[in-house]
Amino acid sequence: MLRGGASKNGVYNIFGLDGTGLGRTTVSYPSKYAPGTIVVDTKARRLYLIEGNGSALRYGIGVGRSGFQWKGTHKITAKKVNPSWTPPPEMIARQPDVPRHMKGGDPENPLGTHAMYLGSTLYRIHGSPDADSVGEAESSGCFRMRNTDVADLYERVPVGTTVVVK
Repeated sequence: MLRGGASKNGVYNIFGLDGTGLGRTTVSYPSKYAPGTIVVDTKARRLYLIEGNGSALRYGIGVGRSGFQWKGTHKITAKKVNPSWTPPPEMIARQPDVPRHMKGGDPENPLGTHAMYLGSTLYRIHGSPDADSVGEAESSGCFRMRNTDVADLYERVPVGTTVVVK
């Protein structure tokens, strides 16, 4: 068994289902939030896109490791396909061997294929070249998704979407 409970490294069907429970699915989710709101449940390692009528689309996510988790409410302020990545100085200090820049579209780019930027923070909801990191607590505070799932979410939400992290 691999990280995230997958039975084969990187093997998922077209629906994102791999037996881990981390793939995209519609669930019952009564909430006080308006349709279109994203709710991130860091403890459960799930992201919910509120649909209304007591339901939501649920996606598995990777979250910040111990000491890097946070809570709050932000808006999506930008969206990018094949985003480039530059690590912040704090990350370089912790990991001196980290690449100083990765171009968008690079298969090793830690932001994956799509990124949604949260407020004026350095945090993002983004894809990952390591699908098995979804369901884990390994990031520096960003929310990682499988590239297929982040592409789906990206198409469903506009800039200005409210994101509630709890």
